[in-house]
Amino acid sequence: MTERDALHRFLIERTNVRGEWVHLDASWRALLERVDYPPIVRNLLGQALAAVALLAATIKFDGSLTLQLNGDGPLHLMVVQATGQRTVRGLAHWRDEVPEGRLEQQFGQGRLAITIDPGAGSERYQGIVEIAGENMAELITTYFERSEQLPTRLWLTADERTAAGLLLQALPSETRDPDAWNRAVMLADTLEDQELLTLDAPVVLHRLYHEEDVRMFDREPVAFRCGCSRERVAEVLRAMGPEESASLLEEQGSIEVDCEFCGAHYHFDHVDVEALFTERPVLPGSRTEH
Repeated sequence: MTERDALHRFLIERTNVRGEWVHLDASWRALLERVDYPPIVRNLLGQALAAVALLAATIKFDGSLTLQLNGDGPLHLMVVQATGQRTVRGLAHWRDEVPEGRLEQQFGQGRLAITIDPGAGSERYQGIVEIAGENMAELITTYFERSEQLPTRLWLTADERTAAGLLLQALPSETRDPDAWNRAVMLADTLEDQELLTLDAPVVLHRLYHEEDVRMFDREPVAFRCGCSRERVAEVLRAMGPEESASLLEEQGSIEVDCEFCGAHYHFDHVDVEALFTERPVLPGSRTEH
């Protein structure tokens, strides 16, 4: 049986090639429970979620890596995020029917932004490229080519039950095997979507690289988790200031906030909002609903 909600790192020994394999199952379906996405949107979102899980695992950090696509087409927003704790979340917004075809037909004119937030007050880094290409994997490959980072290739797929991906990177070190990178990529190009969706990491790596010496590291569990909380919403309201918060209360009678990632609902009445600006603690979670 295929491993569920797992990420494996691996190295091709005596070369400068490293890689990662990821399978998102319950974590992917937990995300899908919240919105009834059309199949085209669903599969693109799954590919993006697998991609962000793979990319986050290439760096050591305690923060988050966010991949965001904005465009003027029928699929106009997609946001996915992975953390250093191997948690993932994501969402997509669309209008009208999203066609099959190239990303430009689906997102229209737009851009991909990849943002790395190392956490602990460190400075964020963001890279941006225009949206173009046959699929999500090609777009992210283009991002790495233009940002002059490590040579990187991804293979991504998703259906209604599983999102999966494979990543290869060429490390900046001398190797006695100068053809290793091209050979690794060429073999990975033979991988079928169904194999990526249904086979576990040892089987996939053996099929691709049975003539190589591959070292695979221990399984790392991946889970769906949202970072929203009542206190974070309270901080947003504090940032708005007492006058704007009071204006919302007068207009609506209360302030209602829904998290698009996980569906949590936060309710703030007059007493709650008053407490925000008199340094009294935010009332407990009886007003938080999932």
